[in-house]
Amino acid sequence: MGRIGDKTEELAGIMDRLLSPAGCPWDREQTHQSLSRYLIEECYEAVEAIKSGDMQQLREELGDVLLQVVFHAALAQREGQFDLSQVAEAVSQKMINRHPHVFSDLSLHTSGEVLEIWEGFKKGEGKKTVLEGIPMMLPALLRAFKIQEKASRAGFDWPEVEGALDKFKEEVEELGRAESSQELTEEMGDVFFALVNVARMKDIEPEEALQASNDKFLRRFNYIEAEAGRRGQDLKDMSLEEMDLLWEEAKKQGL
Repeated sequence: MGRIGDKTEELAGIMDRLLSPAGCPWDREQTHQSLSRYLIEECYEAVEAIKSGDMQQLREELGDVLLQVVFHAALAQREGQFDLSQVAEAVSQKMINRHPHVFSDLSLHTSGEVLEIWEGFKKGEGKKTVLEGIPMMLPALLRAFKIQEKASRAGFDWPEVEGALDKFKEEVEELGRAESSQELTEEMGDVFFALVNVARMKDIEPEEALQASNDKFLRRFNYIEAEAGRRGQDLKDMSLEEMDLLWEEAKKQGL
């Protein structure tokens, strides 16, 4: 294996050449704003590789994420803001500061103890409120989870999951009574938020749970479509009862 520093410098050099006057016209047109969607997409693709367990794919996708980091750093360097070495330096110092139980003499033995002091370190780095620093661009379920998680660490939480379940049921009832579009939207949001709280208290990642259900629905619906085609039928011409029978067949096959 090559040295990490050498290979990272090689990648930075490639990016410098792409952004040079004799480089790539597309790369030279990019900005932090235009590249933001690619950073998000590459992160999602890396997560998908992790879930698949394909290490070859994960290596490739992590490279794509790293490329985005190098790209943004190269653009910032050209604007006189910062460079890649300063990015690495800043995060290295942050990790040292947040792990005094590893890099100094503070004694912590459990992950729970680490989490208890983690927010204190963040406040020392300039964060003024408990819920500060949760990105607005996160998927809604994940953002709700992180908001509730941080509030819980501050002591704002149900003592038992039954309280969260009762709150969820209360929100469902309010949704049933809603009439206007605005009320329906607000109450639906409250239902989702309350359900995320139930998931958190049962140690379930809501984003992963919903994605698993999405995948399950896709497998079963694809089975219905394939079976309909095998029988010479079109989905649009099938009754709901016919499709439901095929759905049950898919379930029995473990799809």
